[in-house]
Amino acid sequence: MYLKLRNPLAFFDLETTGINVIKDRIVEISIVKVMPSGEQIIKTKKVNPTVPIPAETSMIHGIYDEDVKDAPTFKQIAKEMAKFLEGCDLAGFNILRFDIPLLVEEFLRAGVEFDVNNRKLVDAQKIFHMMEPRTLSAAVKFYCGKELEDAHSAEADTLATYEVLDAQVKKYEGMEYKDPKTGKTSVPVENDVNALHKITASNMIDLAGRMVYNNKGVAVFNFGKHKNKPVLEVLEKEPGYYDWILKNEFALNTKQKLTEIKLSQFNKLK
Repeated sequence: MYLKLRNPLAFFDLETTGINVIKDRIVEISIVKVMPSGEQIIKTKKVNPTVPIPAETSMIHGIYDEDVKDAPTFKQIAKEMAKFLEGCDLAGFNILRFDIPLLVEEFLRAGVEFDVNNRKLVDAQKIFHMMEPRTLSAAVKFYCGKELEDAHSAEADTLATYEVLDAQVKKYEGMEYKDPKTGKTSVPVENDVNALHKITASNMIDLAGRMVYNNKGVAVFNFGKHKNKPVLEVLEKEPGYYDWILKNEFALNTKQKLTEIKLSQFNKLK
């Protein structure tokens, strides 16, 4: 293993009923926990989503209602999963846009605490798209020199992502990168999970990306009519916007983070 780890790094992948973070559910989860020693501990579980799996989705990942009818629900395995991920940083392919937000939603629905604030989040897709814009299958071929077998199998995709990230660090460590927006040159890829987190997830506030930190470190909205406006400034001028978000179809994690920001201002005034 080329990666240098301080904490266990849990690579994971989800197969789901669809791509809606709020409405869809997990049907399979696979985690490859890589220890600082290089030891790999694999945990893969089928999950009963408690809702029908659309036929078009089953045709992609090969998991049908019949395959999960006797499987435990996520609520039944949530504590076990949280325990397995305890003390781990998280990694995967495209996990920031989908897998992490959906996983956190499932934990929130199950009533099991799973905080990502103190974990490093590393998305191999972001590094890949920044340095060699493409897909997981292409990444495996490019970095590892082989074809991805059993694509859309959670365990195969998870193991492949681990191999890709390991190869990415080996290939790009110390390489200069020129930001196409600013023209500034830097050396972003280091053999350090903190550095990898910084280039893939450092400006995130909520996992759905509705709020981010701008280049001044200020929390701003990242969507709609208030995009790029400071969150606290909007809530002060338009208090009803907070209630509108809480009452509509936004991820529970988004509502949770917005409430934390609002309460932080209240606590400063006390």
